Amino acid sequence: MQTGQSSAIQAMFQGEALAVLDKIVARTPDACRIDTHANIIFLIGPDAYKMKRAVRFPFLDYSTLELRRTAVAAELTRNRLFAPDLYLGEASITREADGSLVVNGDGTLVEPLVHMRRFDETATLDRLADTGPFSDALMDALAAALATAHANASCRDADAWLADLAAYVTQNEVAFHAAPELFVAAQVDALTVAARSALKRISPLVRSRGRQGLVRLAHGDAHLANVALIDEQPVLFDAVEFDEAIATGDVLYDLAFTLMDLVERGQMRPACHLLNRYLDLSAWQGGEEGLAALPFYLSLRAAIRAKIAAASIGMQHDDAVAQNQRGAALAYFDLAQKALEPAMPRLIAVGGLSGSGKSTLAHALAPDLMPLPGARVLRSDVERKRRLGLRETEPAPAAAYTQAASDTVYAALLQKARAALAAGHSVILDAVYAKPEERAAVAALANAMELPFTGFWLEADPAVLKARVTARKGDASDATAEIVARQLSYDLGPMDWVVLPGGADKATTLAAARAAMQQL
Repeated sequence: MQTGQSSAIQAMFQGEALAVLDKIVARTPDACRIDTHANIIFLIGPDAYKMKRAVRFPFLDYSTLELRRTAVAAELTRNRLFAPDLYLGEASITREADGSLVVNGDGTLVEPLVHMRRFDETATLDRLADTGPFSDALMDALAAALATAHANASCRDADAWLADLAAYVTQNEVAFHAAPELFVAAQVDALTVAARSALKRISPLVRSRGRQGLVRLAHGDAHLANVALIDEQPVLFDAVEFDEAIATGDVLYDLAFTLMDLVERGQMRPACHLLNRYLDLSAWQGGEEGLAALPFYLSLRAAIRAKIAAASIGMQHDDAVAQNQRGAALAYFDLAQKALEPAMPRLIAVGGLSGSGKSTLAHALAPDLMPLPGARVLRSDVERKRRLGLRETEPAPAAAYTQAASDTVYAALLQKARAALAAGHSVILDAVYAKPEERAAVAALANAMELPFTGFWLEADPAVLKARVTARKGDASDATAEIVARQLSYDLGPMDWVVLPGGADKATTLAAARAAMQQL
């Protein structure tokens, strides 16, 4: 394969290359073309070919053939870290000796392409989000995929990234003001002021996280359209390849793209669950203190999506698609504002004997609490296994359940709760809390931090408790019917927490808890 034309002439040839692929699509059953602001994707039989648009944005430059060829090679390198089975290699449109243009010929390069294995394009999470709420199991798998990728990502400089963040805020401001038909100038100014204030506030935290190795070269574009469900597992693809600076960030900033997109699509429980499972699986990433940066990260991710959606409106061939992009731009802009709204964190504790439904209620309540995407749920069973270095479903030894060991776990929960609350994030504690002094310690934490507190105690018939723990599978709890029988003999002392019907159906218990919170 040869190259030789000037970049200007090569750019002119992109239209011819598009025509070649459009003809193949037209004569191939179930083939289609997908246009985005930066790429054109052709789905043909079992293959997918991605062409880089000859465009230049403040954040991306594909304006010459050599830049596009470099981007194709970089995309293959970056994405094989996340989805090696999807990224097959480089393909091309070439001009042959007779002047014809073909795919993967031996002539002069006209346009480089990323060659991928095609997957069901309707199985990306942005499309599946419209079919109903995502399951906890899917969010567990996505959290594990993100946590693993981040653990393996290389570290980057935090100071350089902070400078980039400031530039992103300015770029967003300029882009929003350039589209007055979409964005109200006063709202743009207010968002910019709030974003700059938040960035200044979290900068010391970001530098600290950088010193801990938590600013890394990650995916960079992990919104729902870039996560595909393949063989019932979420697979991240289309990582940012055109600029390592854009793919660099705090690992929570990378996660924030997925969280933000879930929130914007009304998937509140999945977003909250994803955050909690990611934090549970990623103790290495600095703990709950990093939550102080999350509102800014969510807002900036939403603002960037608003800017990109606005930029893509004029590139659409279909008026309906253009209108959808307009709606998306406005929705993301609204979320960027909402994410930075001040929110009072609160502490909630859910106690009760094993099998009373504590974890079910905790995770159901968590998405109700601000700031976005909901409360940090801290569960004693998960903390116990983490401290022992065990998988959550791996049984702990009897020594892990001595009074001294349990006291250590409860103290760790309080410490983590304090850190999350200090970061401005609401917390739900999930543990038995059978002892009056354990319950008092939780209330004392809220009092010391001058934050609202609600304690719930779940009660259920002994037969229900025993049946539930016996039926459990794949859970962090080691409770058995015998353990429940022992717990039933506990002297709970005076109960000053709100007593709820733990034996009722989930909806009834949740409604009772919400009603109690409104009255307090």
